[in-house]
Amino acid sequence: MQLDRYDVKILNILQKNGRITKSNLADEINLSVSPCWERVKKLEQAGIIEGYGAKVNINKLFNQTSLMVEVSLKQHHANAFKQFEKLMSETSEVTDCYATGGGVDYILKIQTQDIDQYQRLIDRWLESDLGIERYYTYIVTKTIKQNASLVEYPN
Repeated sequence: MQLDRYDVKILNILQKNGRITKSNLADEINLSVSPCWERVKKLEQAGIIEGYGAKVNINKLFNQTSLMVEVSLKQHHANAFKQFEKLMSETSEVTDCYATGGGVDYILKIQTQDIDQYQRLIDRWLESDLGIERYYTYIVTKTIKQNASLVEYPN
């Protein structure tokens, strides 16, 4: 799907305010309601808009420890990657998992109640047949920026 300036504006607005009314969205991008809403539906059908939801501040509900973890695997074949990625997808404490190139295989963001819970999680992984060769843990002390929006590039 080729995006034009209206589509990019729609995406930027919806990322900031997913509860905006159809008419307010149309006003903000200078289109009438029907063509604007048709564009939204096309973006949804194309899978560009995957859903709508509330941004919840977990720290207001629970005391959380955020950790970033670099992981390198012992084996570098498809089955090893598949097994690791499956477990990461199924582990609720892993909120983000990125496969990377350039020194480590994965970078994870992990949310736990405390360091002890994190260490028990890592210990289970190391005792299993997951194939972790080494890992490095970084404790997040302050979040500077989170949930970046779509960037508009100049033409």
